[in-house]
Amino acid sequence: MIPDWTTERRYMVERQLRRRGIRDERVLAAMLQIPREEFVPAESRVMAYVDAPVPIGCGQTISQPYMTALMAESLELTGAETVLEVGTGCGYHAAVLGALAARVISVELIPVLAEMGRVNLRRTGRGRNVVVMRADGSSGFAECAPYDAISVAAGAPDVPAALLEQLGDPGLLVIPVGELDDQELRVISKRAGRTDCRVATMCRFVPLRGGAGWR
Repeated sequence: MIPDWTTERRYMVERQLRRRGIRDERVLAAMLQIPREEFVPAESRVMAYVDAPVPIGCGQTISQPYMTALMAESLELTGAETVLEVGTGCGYHAAVLGALAARVISVELIPVLAEMGRVNLRRTGRGRNVVVMRADGSSGFAECAPYDAISVAAGAPDVPAALLEQLGDPGLLVIPVGELDDQELRVISKRAGRTDCRVATMCRFVPLRGGAGWR
């Protein structure tokens, strides 16, 4: 039996997001509207709204819905920003960011996933303001810098210097940093030449690959 995806989506927003403290109504509305099931491989679609990451192939995952919402909320987007996303994956997080910002540059290292993200965004009508680039996202994407916000969907051993350099002033960067199997989700703000950091939560992401990632 095919699930009632609209009901699944509503349940996710109310039980997994709002009850856990996500308060940004724009984030909640975006995740209520965007069909997460369309970004999950067909064989895993029944798991699209589970409260956990879901494999998408190539050793990668689509993040837990709450983590997607928390990262998006932490960027404090108003709709006018240019955002850099590191790690396109299946394109779902890029779709959420695209609903919240003016422009999204999404960078993916793995060719198969870059194409998957493009296809999913185009098929769901969510690619209007999202550009997917096949590149080493650990080095950012200097051609379109500076960015008002940067979102990194993989755990890094440290904050890549290139991302800090490409973050605008003012700007916000959200990134998991720590060990391979355990990280803290850092929210880094840059304002008037000063950089501050807070930890939003503990988390566990797949490793960031590339020149400034895990070897």
